[in-house]
Amino acid sequence: MELNDLIAQLDAGRTITGDSPLHGIMHRVSQEALRITGELNGGYHEPARVRELLSRLTGKPVDESVTLFPPFNADFGRNITLGKRIFINAGCKFQDQGGVTIGDDTLIGHNVVIATLNHDLAPGQRADMHPAPVVIGRNVWIGSNATILPGVSIGDDAVVAAAAVVTRNVPAGAVVVGSPARVVRTVTG
Repeated sequence: MELNDLIAQLDAGRTITGDSPLHGIMHRVSQEALRITGELNGGYHEPARVRELLSRLTGKPVDESVTLFPPFNADFGRNITLGKRIFINAGCKFQDQGGVTIGDDTLIGHNVVIATLNHDLAPGQRADMHPAPVVIGRNVWIGSNATILPGVSIGDDAVVAAAAVVTRNVPAGAVVVGSPARVVRTVTG
């Protein structure tokens, strides 16, 4: 079993059992993510170096138009896909095993949490993990301290208010607030 096998299972939404070889791979990859984010968060780096470290974390090229203000934490890293002209503010935490995709021109505020895993509810299977991707569209604004839960898609041009807890899909152009987040208006113009 290899990392590609794990990502294929995660992307297919298949449960990763707590005692499986895939679970072991996940933990090994997480150790590498911790090492990279430790370096990223350990002191000041020029923007190009931040992007270089982010590229090592994700295992993919990061466009020169992407801006990340550390500290930043990802407990896996290898299932993050970033578009262009994205801004990620300080203190964000991505649990990306299930997949995090962020579209072009998106702004992510301070301390945003994006989660893509749920543990099993049954006590005897609590170590089992159920992945579900988070997909953030183009030109989205996510306010500070928002939490995006597994399986959520956020449509293009949407706004997620500060401290919102997003438990279900957000339509394109919607403004959502609260916990659980609910649509309160539509963006115009």
